[in-house]
Amino acid sequence: MGFGFAATAAMGAEVRGRALVASDGFSSRYDLDRIAGVFSRPEHKLAGRSCVGVVLILDRAKGGVATAWMLYEMAARGIVPAALVFNTVNPIMVQGSAFGGCCMMSGFDVDITTAIPDGATVELDPTADPPMLRVIDMGTAATGCATRPYRRCLAAPYGPVSACRRPARNAGYRAPPGPIGA
Repeated sequence: MGFGFAATAAMGAEVRGRALVASDGFSSRYDLDRIAGVFSRPEHKLAGRSCVGVVLILDRAKGGVATAWMLYEMAARGIVPAALVFNTVNPIMVQGSAFGGCCMMSGFDVDITTAIPDGATVELDPTADPPMLRVIDMGTAATGCATRPYRRCLAAPYGPVSACRRPARNAGYRAPPGPIGA
């Protein structure tokens, strides 16, 4: 049985896949080899790993307008992540995801990069109210908050939520008007 996390903003279609997780930022322009879809910046925590077809879960989106264009270019060649999940996201990455047709989710009550283990099977439902990220299978790397005892959360009716004791990272976050906050 899985458990879930409610998001404050999401867009795109439902996605299910393997999670690639790191507590690091993401720029499709500076962090990736856009031809191969592999993290190429040596300082990045996912250096050498492929982002193609996985649910990419990272701390924050970074970059300018070129990031949106690079994400679109990658989508046109079919070397894009299945979905992007962030603790915090910027409007440029939202634009790139929409332009490239990539599912995106952000704004959780916990640090999602420590709540979801790398390698877990996750399911994103951006059309749910609230949008939900569900952990279906913990995978082989059962680490982080998701393995600790949990508490029930009224905002996540589909099951238990991680027992992180940190204050909410996005407590003041409000989804922008339009499809992402709809």
